[in-house]
Amino acid sequence: MRVLMTLALSGLLAMPAFADHEHDHADAETITKIEAMLADMECQMDPDDIEKSDDGYELDDVICKGGSQFDIDLDNDLNVVGKREE
Repeated sequence: MRVLMTLALSGLLAMPAFADHEHDHADAETITKIEAMLADMECQMDPDDIEKSDDGYELDDVICKGGSQFDIDLDNDLNVVGKREE
């Protein structure tokens, strides 16, 4: 009985961690907008590498025409506010 109570309590305590992870990703509509923006820039990326942050979005491993790879920061309105070549 004690083991079951411990497991149940552990699961309840871990739930907020799993819930917060869900908020780290962009929704489907935002992903579509970001992919369209990247296509206009002649770039592409794996949508799993789009992370939501307090200030906007972080795009990791964006590959652009010519083979250059970048990390790009967007604000909440999807404006580029930072771009670093890797």
